[in-house]
Amino acid sequence: MSGACRVVVDMGKCSGLGICEAEAPDFFEIGADGQLMVLSYEVSAERRAEVEGAARACPTQAIVVEEVGGDA
Repeated sequence: MSGACRVVVDMGKCSGLGICEAEAPDFFEIGADGQLMVLSYEVSAERRAEVEGAARACPTQAIVVEEVGGDA
């Protein structure tokens, strides 16, 4: 559970509030149009906690963190 992971966003659930951007600005950005842009879908083990924090903070639960490869 502490290895590399991938970000998955359900854009239909995203409300564009920007909480994810505040939690993990290297991975999420709200554009001028109010739409979420994922800056990086691939997350190293060292940065995983940051993205998991953004997923937990998302009020619409639009962000999911998935394991990448291995026997997770």
